[in-house]
Amino acid sequence: MQKIYKYFAPAVAAGVMIFIIFFLISINSDDGFVETQALSLDTNVSDIKPEKTWLNHFSKTQRKGYSYPVNEVYVKVDLNEKITKIITYKLTAKLHDPYQLFCLKEELKNHNLQYFLQKENAGVILFIYSQDVDKLNNLVKVLKKYKISAKIKLYKEEY
Repeated sequence: MQKIYKYFAPAVAAGVMIFIIFFLISINSDDGFVETQALSLDTNVSDIKPEKTWLNHFSKTQRKGYSYPVNEVYVKVDLNEKITKIITYKLTAKLHDPYQLFCLKEELKNHNLQYFLQKENAGVILFIYSQDVDKLNNLVKVLKKYKISAKIKLYKEEY
């Protein structure tokens, strides 16, 4: 039994090698080549007339008194409404380094204020718009601990 196993593996390997050799010979034979002609470019352009569609027909109709359906939107604007004047304050602070920005963001989270940061060449400018001037004054006092100079001004919105 061991003699059979001893010769079985080389016999299988030899059989696979013979199969691969015959396969490669059959693939690379010259029988498969067919003479082909050079491709030529046909430059004749045929005039294709556009098809008549129902959209083209409707776009050319000149019947008066009829308009095709479209979505219509009605907007009612009440211009007699009085605009109440709301006093808004603007806090600006110029930041020069990332540590100041970090401290400022933490204080803004504590004071529950929304802000807008504008990046410039000299650094970052912070804008806060709020109606509560006391909250802004408290924030300015806290920012002085971090050596951040902030100014509160009256902000006028133009309508």
